[in-house]
Amino acid sequence: MNSKLKKNNHLTFNEHCYELLLKIPKGRVSTYKAIAEALNSKAYQAVGNAMNSNPNPVSVPCHRVVNTDGRLGGYAFGSDRKIELLTEEGIVILDGKVQDFKRVLFDFKE
Repeated sequence: MNSKLKKNNHLTFNEHCYELLLKIPKGRVSTYKAIAEALNSKAYQAVGNAMNSNPNPVSVPCHRVVNTDGRLGGYAFGSDRKIELLTEEGIVILDGKVQDFKRVLFDFKE
């Protein structure tokens, strides 16, 4: 477990989300729903709030989280920056959606 995210040996909901983000490889994306489900939760909006509150966006890649239909969703540094980061990782974005979504989707069951 990443010691940067430990907090008295107890992780908050957000920290659990960040731990999962570290598992998403470059060139792949996951969804708010997949993260919530990996945490045995249906708190999809809470996952989105966690992404928006990410204290380490450079090392904890919240830009790799998108909506279940492939739309980009929000990003604390704006959608243009999210597109730029995903494009640098080989993800093709067209009209605000991840292209070839099923191929690049990471669902934590791999």
